[in-house]
Amino acid sequence: MRVIDLTHTIREKMPVYPGTEPPVLAPANSYERDGFKETKLTFFSHTGTHMDPPAHLFPGRTTLDQLPPEQFIGRALVIDCRDLGEGEAITLERLERYGEKVREADFLLFCLGWDKYWGTERYFGDYPCLDDAVLEHILQGSYKGIGFDVIGLDPIADEDLTRHKKLFRERDIVNIENLKNLHLCGDGLFWFGCFPLKIEDSDGAPVRAMAWFE
Repeated sequence: MRVIDLTHTIREKMPVYPGTEPPVLAPANSYERDGFKETKLTFFSHTGTHMDPPAHLFPGRTTLDQLPPEQFIGRALVIDCRDLGEGEAITLERLERYGEKVREADFLLFCLGWDKYWGTERYFGDYPCLDDAVLEHILQGSYKGIGFDVIGLDPIADEDLTRHKKLFRERDIVNIENLKNLHLCGDGLFWFGCFPLKIEDSDGAPVRAMAWFE
């Protein structure tokens, strides 16, 4: 079995959404003093490679801990969008290139190639985003989730989070952001897992996302 890690490591001074405080990994216990090591972790629920549920945008909607475990595992397909320029739209034509595989997937993962900018100012730039027709296709399907190797489903300048709201208003679906290594997954279906921390009343959580090939 071949496994590809699609997850950025949580560390201090890592990229975070503008206005969010970076993580703090503070020593709590040490080998020398206590005989074991333990670290106090302080970070926002949408840090690093993470998952959004509907409750991220809407009160009373589904939280991550309310979703069944099968929501976080299934067959995925990477949609290669690396040739798109800054600010260009991801259109239905892009999905149509993959034929029936688009309808067979549980997760659609959009590869912008933006993970190569992780740790630089350009990561917060004008990355391509889904247009309305692609978002409508996702909402009309039976997908468990979508994912991206950028910091957001919406353009970073859209403070109203228009696409997030459309995605989550009525559907129990998850959105995964800040993935990496999607370009290594090929153009066929593969097994995908993205398991969030199980936190009570969770509006979001870091995930360990991975692809595997049997």
